[in-house]
Formats: sequence, structure tokens, C-alpha cells
Amino acid sequence: MRIALFGPPGAGKGTQAERLVKEHDLTHISTGDLLRAAMKNETEVGKKAKEYVTAGDLVPDEIVRELAEDAIAEHGYDDYVLDGYPRTVRQAEWLTSFLDEHDAPLDAVILIEVADEQIVERLSRRRVHKETGENYHLDHRPPPPDVHESLVIQREDDRPEAVRKRLEVYHDETSPVIDYYRGNDAFFEIDGVGNFETVFGRIEAVLEEATPAQVTDANMAY
Repeated sequence: MRIALFGPPGAGKGTQAERLVKEHDLTHISTGDLLRAAMKNETEVGKKAKEYVTAGDLVPDEIVRELAEDAIAEHGYDDYVLDGYPRTVRQAEWLTSFLDEHDAPLDAVILIEVADEQIVERLSRRRVHKETGENYHLDHRPPPPDVHESLVIQREDDRPEAVRKRLEVYHDETSPVIDYYRGNDAFFEIDGVGNFETVFGRIEAVLEEATPAQVTDANMAY
């Protein structure tokens, strides 16, 4: 099963991807996580990417492409969920060509839609454990009592003004990806508003339509 989840920052792609990994024995490929790891390790790619991330801009295609290509190849071009990639039409075109070369097209491209102001509210209330990278939410998933408050931080790009800039970039550069995939039988759009289980149920319904045999087999294993 080959899945791509995308949508605006804060739409819940990462959380839903983690559940898909657990339920369907997939590999989670998050270009965001790959970039953060590269920046933390201060690799050459990480140093270049940090300049763009700090400014609230999208990281150039060439950098993200290198990370995504290596990750997909490493897992045999199958059984993965792409989280937040592709983000531009150029990336989408490259991904289609790359996967076609290996006879491994995407089974489902799922857009999780959430309104801008809801995104701003969600992300401005998000916090991160500065050592483990674990995400929290002050309203829905507060840090455990045993985590010292000094370890819980707000990412610079989660501040309201930075979130709005990220959304601007998303609408300008990423929204056209919707048009690229729209009309393709593998493209699905779902409402990202609601609790976790409700949204995950919508994703599962989409997967049953896109890959009925694979989803049924996976569900029988639980």
C-alpha cells in the first residue's frame, strides 16, 4: 500500500500517518522529520534547509527530493505513507515519474482539509519536547506531569504570525498540487475537522475504496 497524505500545516497529517503505520504495517516517511533530523545533526542538507525553515518558507524542491527519494528507495518502493509530500506541482510531477519508473504508483493521495483560522488556533497551542521532539497540545494533549516545563517549548514556526505566513506559502505553492491530482482515481479529499477517531475513520473509508483487498487483509490481522 502506497499512500500520500497532504494538506495545510497542522491538518493532522503526522498523527494520522502514525495510526496508519500501526494499523497497516506501513513505514512513515515524513519529509518534515527527515529535514528536522538533518538540521539537528547539522548535515550539509540540514544547514541549507534551516535557513528556509527559520524564515517560514518552503524548503527548495531539490533538498526535499533528495531526502524523499532515498527514504522511498530504502523501503523498497512499497508499504509506506508519505506525510506532507508532495508540496509543489514540481514535486508531484517528479514523484509520479519516479514511482512509475519502479512500477509503484500511489494507491491513494489523501487531502486533509482544515480552515486557516482553525489551523492557526491548533498550531499556536502546540508545544514540543525539546529533547525528544514529542508533540503536545495545551488543550487536547497536554504534557505529562512528569515532564518539566523547561523541556516544553513552542517552535518558532508555531507562533501565530509564523503560522499565517506558512499558510500563505501553502496556498501559493502547495494548493496547485490539488489541481494536479484532482481527477485522478487515486485522489481523495476529506474533512479534517473532528476528533482523531472521526478523521481516521474517514481515511479508512477512503482506503477501502482505493485498495479494498489490502485494507480488508490488514483489518483481518487485528
